[in-house]
Order: sequence, then structure tokens, then C-alpha cells
Amino acid sequence: MEYFVGLDVSLRSCALRIVDGRCKVCMEARQVSATLSAMRNKTDKTDARGIAQILRTGWFSPGHMKSREAHGVRALLSRRKALLKKTIDLANEVRGLLKIVGIRLPRSIPHGNFDRLVRPMIEMDDVLAHAIIPLLDERAVLFQHYLELDRRVKRAASQDEVCMRMMTVPGVGPIAALTLKSAIDYPTKFKKSRTVAAHFGLTPRRYQSGEYDNPGRISKAGDGNVRATLRAASNVLLMRNIGAPQIKSWGLRLMRTKGRRRAVVAVACKLAVILHRMWVDGTNFRQEQVGEQT
Repeated sequence: MEYFVGLDVSLRSCALRIVDGRCKVCMEARQVSATLSAMRNKTDKTDARGIAQILRTGWFSPGHMKSREAHGVRALLSRRKALLKKTIDLANEVRGLLKIVGIRLPRSIPHGNFDRLVRPMIEMDDVLAHAIIPLLDERAVLFQHYLELDRRVKRAASQDEVCMRMMTVPGVGPIAALTLKSAIDYPTKFKKSRTVAAHFGLTPRRYQSGEYDNPGRISKAGDGNVRATLRAASNVLLMRNIGAPQIKSWGLRLMRTKGRRRAVVAVACKLAVILHRMWVDGTNFRQEQVGEQT
């Protein structure tokens, strides 16, 4: 039996495979990190010995190795997000430079109209044009690449049967559907749909000791991009005049009693459960069958 251990310095990722022709195991990183933190000295030797001890005792949770297709979709989504962020950063840089000379741009400008609005303002001033036009040119190039990646994402979602089924849920678009599908990869790895929200950190932590019982804030475990997209879908569902009356009315009641932030997280948790169950059952969203309990 051979042991191959992949372990980074900070133990943020850990993979261990037993290669004997039959068994391959990927160990859950957070559990291994918590176990090895009890050791007095951290060296490569003690890390390897600790991982071997964990393997012998069987006290580990097997992790999931994502497929190549899921990695490709996640790379497409992350590059799209990175280009959008850089485009916004350059726009904010231009806003800051114009504010110095007394020009305040409107707060909300569509990304496609930003260049057409700003360029005529600065072409009349040689000093401003010399400083800002290169930024506008660079932003225009990045924005075009972003639009191309955005078209690829929407095309990939429209060609995927599971994503099209998820997009029947009000508030869920191609970004949210592709993000959740690539993060889960295999829906059968969750025995219950209720555990999906906990896997992505949308359920509250709990610390109980004797008479002390504090539910706390959400755990924020797992993929942060999934939490962000589900919260965005939840916000669209609650704030815009769209369908899903039962789940929306439930969220609005929570908003009146618990506040907007808690209501958005609660609806995002419900959306994660619903989307996973739709994927497993192969059914479309039916508004009349959405209950008030997640």
C-alpha cells in the first residue's frame, strides 16, 4: 500500500489517496487541519504522521473531488467575475480623478454607457484627456472581454438541462444556476436536501454548553461564491415584482419581524434546498407546492 499526501503549508487544502488498486480517499481539509492543530510542533514530518494516524483511526470525512467539467465552469465564472471587478475598479478610478476637478458623475451609470458619458467631458481639457483617456481605453477593452465571457456563461446555462430547470425558480438566473450546479457537481452526494444550505454556510452556528445555548451567526463554511449568488437571487425574489407568491410572502413576513438581512439569508437557504431537490427529482418549480418550512 502506498500513501500519497498533498498538503499545503496552511492546511487549507488536503488530499490523501490510498493507492492499492481499489481505494482512493480525499480527506476533508477543515477536519484534518483542526486535528493537526493539537500537535505541539508543526513540521512536515509531524503533519505526515498525524495524517497517517487519522487514516488508521478512521476519524475523517471523505471529501469530494470535482469533475473536470465543474472545474471548467467554475473557471469561466471566476474569470467573468474578475473582469467585472476590474472594470468597476477602473470606473471608480475615473470617478475619483474627475471628482478632484469638481465633476461628480451620477451614482448609477450602466456599464455600457460609462464611456459615452465620460469621454465627451474630458476631451475638451488636454490635462484630463492625457490622464483619463488611457484608463477609458483600458476599461473598454476589459468590458468587451467581460461581455464575451458573459455571453459564454449564458450560452452554457441555456444548453444545460439542469440549469434550465433551476431557472424556472423566480430570481434564479444563469449565473446562480451554473454556480450552484458546478459547486455541487454530483447531487447524490447529499442524502438530504436540507444539508445543502449547511454545506455552503447558510445555516447559523450553534454553541451549547450546559445552560448556555447561543445559535450565533451563519457559519460561512464552504464556497463563498455560492452564498453570494444565492443571496443575490434571494434579494431579487424579495425586492422585485416577480412570481413565487408563497416563498416571497414568507420572506416578506420574516423581513417585517427579523429584518431584511436575516430574511434574505433565510430565503437563500430555502432556495438552496429547493434547487437541489428539483435537480434530484428532475422536476420544474411549482409555486403552489412551496411550503413555509425549509
